[in-house]
Amino acid sequence: MSGYIAAWAAFSLVATAAQGALAALGLVSPMFMTLVLPWTGAIVLIGAGLYQFTPLKAACLDHCRGPVDALTRHRRTGRAAPFRMGLLHGSYCLGCCWALMALLFVGGIMNLWWIAGLAVYVAVEKLAPAGERLARVMGVMLVIAGLALMVRIAWAA
Repeated sequence: MSGYIAAWAAFSLVATAAQGALAALGLVSPMFMTLVLPWTGAIVLIGAGLYQFTPLKAACLDHCRGPVDALTRHRRTGRAAPFRMGLLHGSYCLGCCWALMALLFVGGIMNLWWIAGLAVYVAVEKLAPAGERLARVMGVMLVIAGLALMVRIAWAA
């Protein structure tokens, strides 16, 4: 368990540092905690959507959907074994969700509705029988949303 928490804690530190750097550069709104430049939001949407189609996403999602099988295959022994196995599992789960977590910069880091929506989506993707297909459908939807945002930005200019 502590290895799993360590993986997500490391990710949280990187995300917090990214937020701080973006805020220092004036790229994140201090009021809404969203990306200031609409183009960056569109790029994050498209990037997260494309990630849904990568072999890495598929492998990580497969691991997260069957953690008992995956942990059995990667079984370790020794005093550090639980930590190492938790770290491995946490890393797979992180590989599955990091791009979706980046969407918090689009919808608002402190927007509880956005956070809840992403949490529900991640749970459904991991637990529903058709989670792999859902990941690809979401990928298409995210790319379309990013492209639509780009069109809207270009139209307004």
